[in-house]
Amino acid sequence: MTNPSRPLRVICVVGARPNFMKIAPLMRVFRQSPERFDVRLVHTGQHYDAAMKDAFFRQLDIPEPDVDLGVGSGSHAVQTAEIMRRFEPVVDDVAPDAVLVVGDVNSTIACALVAKKKGVDVIHVEAGLRSYDRQMPEEINRVLTDQISDLLFTTEADAAENLQREGIAADSVHFVGNVMIDTLMYQQQRAVPAEQTLGSIAGFGDVIDNFGVLTLHRPSNVDDPKVLKRLIETLADLSQQVPLVFPVHPRTRGRINDSGLLPVIERGRIALVEPLGYLELLGLISRARVVLTDSGGLQEETTAVGVPCITLRENTERPITVECGTNTVVGTDAAAIRECFDAVVENGGKRGRVPELWDGHAAERIADTLLAHYRERIA
Repeated sequence: MTNPSRPLRVICVVGARPNFMKIAPLMRVFRQSPERFDVRLVHTGQHYDAAMKDAFFRQLDIPEPDVDLGVGSGSHAVQTAEIMRRFEPVVDDVAPDAVLVVGDVNSTIACALVAKKKGVDVIHVEAGLRSYDRQMPEEINRVLTDQISDLLFTTEADAAENLQREGIAADSVHFVGNVMIDTLMYQQQRAVPAEQTLGSIAGFGDVIDNFGVLTLHRPSNVDDPKVLKRLIETLADLSQQVPLVFPVHPRTRGRINDSGLLPVIERGRIALVEPLGYLELLGLISRARVVLTDSGGLQEETTAVGVPCITLRENTERPITVECGTNTVVGTDAAAIRECFDAVVENGGKRGRVPELWDGHAAERIADTLLAHYRERIA
């Protein structure tokens, strides 16, 4: 494609940990062509752990943000409103052709709303995913962001059907693949070996061929004491067969402490560790026997690396990881979790394949589509 007469000016937004892996390949591709893209990176500060943010940006080769809004924590309403208030003058100052948002966090919908009300195009990367559970805040963010987006980039072909049912024009939807898998493939050779991470955990140096990874952070799992107790008791039992490494979200750790569940964990073989960097976690899940999680991103990453995933939720917005990947959705019922876990122990668990266009080149396809779409504006 020939160079435009001026670069396309885009504000890219990140706000929370899941966004970092999605924005990294886009920033890399955009910055390789400064004659085509004039990109400003805005970090809302929704993910307010400065040390973790710095570690992720460094590991993923994300440039320092041009603007850090420093919003921090708060209720959904407070956080969303504060992001909007602080983002609006940035849009006025930069005067972009478009604002690009990723995923489904509060920063996504907040910045999309500001852009749309200012008459600026909205680009949504990872559009069309649906759990059909309106109790999930992320589901509300997804649906509303898609409704006001001008360009929608999907990770799987079926997402277009979701968008069509919601009245989104087909010519605004583009199936490009999964930018999270771009990051995984780009960083896989740099992943911290599992042996190194396990060796730093007391009593886990000898489990390289028999360990699992556990993550829990969704409010439906950690905020209800009965559900959390059931999960922790079940997982502690299972950890006697397969020891589990549990990088604990600070909020989850607080709920475990408040519920008096530390003694239950200590009865099993669960290593509570601080949240891990991307390269450390990638090294672990690549060698794990099984991953148990309520994370959407880990459902995708385990499918990409071919490791069985047991999703501790009642639904998933990523059905392709179930249909052709390694993921099984079991909910929080103890018997269902044990049955799926036993299948992994006995026969290696579910075998899957990597979905279409999860090939490490989604960001390049997005860049090409943007240049074609805005060709007349920047000519």
